[in-house]
Amino acid sequence: MSVFASLVERLADLLQPLFGASAAAAAIVLFTALVRLLVHPLSRAAARGQKARTALQPKIAELRKKHGKNPEKLQRAVLELHAEEKVSPLAGCLPGLLQVPAFFLLYHLFSSDTIGGRANALLGHELFAAPLGGRWADALGSGGLLGGPGLVYAGLFVVVAGVAVFSYRLSKRMMAASPALPAGEQQVAGLGAVTKVMPFMSFFTLVTVAVVPLAAALYVVTSTTWSVVERAVLYR
Repeated sequence: MSVFASLVERLADLLQPLFGASAAAAAIVLFTALVRLLVHPLSRAAARGQKARTALQPKIAELRKKHGKNPEKLQRAVLELHAEEKVSPLAGCLPGLLQVPAFFLLYHLFSSDTIGGRANALLGHELFAAPLGGRWADALGSGGLLGGPGLVYAGLFVVVAGVAVFSYRLSKRMMAASPALPAGEQQVAGLGAVTKVMPFMSFFTLVTVAVVPLAAALYVVTSTTWSVVERAVLYR
């Protein structure tokens, strides 16, 4: 944690001439962008995997005709087909899972009063008037909705809502352009349920932003925005 805190502080020092008192917030956005750049090759691989899974649909349709009366055998055959073609049904989950440690690092860093036995100096940084270690409830208790911190959160909620709507429309368009998953593939690791929930996932970000420290909320907002733009480019 001390090493990570030092990294954020150094990034903030570098950005101080450009962003002033909000340099630490800008450092978090930059850190998020660096994490997303590192994960981007996996996102590209996931996009290729999605296209490969779409290309497998005719073969899966044949398996469905052959084993339609035996769901267990159909599921096993679908898994074997994916293995033969070296296509993972869950490859698209990997980029998101690899970002979880970075999120929890920021969450813990801005939730701790001390780091390495010393007072956590990062808690004194702000995004405009909102402390990076504070939450939405703290903002409401310090000036209400129209106070400085409340307006910062209002801006974040507007951004998240806009991104969520765009993501929802993008997901619906992608699902409409792809063949429906056969019954056998829907049973693989709950893919059918995941497919139904996916268009609404970005709306859950609103809840996350409201309950985590502002620094972690900035990570979530930046990463979610990046994900939506990335999907729009990779899956076009």
